[in-house]
Amino acid sequence: MGFLSWIILGLIAGFIGSKLVNKTGSGLIMDIALGVVGAVVGGYISSALGYGTVNGLNLYSIVVAVIGAVVVLLIYRAVVSRT
Repeated sequence: MGFLSWIILGLIAGFIGSKLVNKTGSGLIMDIALGVVGAVVGGYISSALGYGTVNGLNLYSIVVAVIGAVVVLLIYRAVVSRT
């Protein structure tokens, strides 16, 4: 997957993930970062479960990245609320 594909995937997944968890977007740069990290986390989770990884800019990859972004946001909120 190319650099531009990661940016686009990150923007879409980060925006959807932050809307699901926070009910608001996190801003352009934070949504992209969240989506890229979410794609990595989601790819690791889906690979561990035997479903494959993020392999391009397609619907499956977006769903996996959104799930990863939601997981990252929930972990972040749990850590921040404890401190």
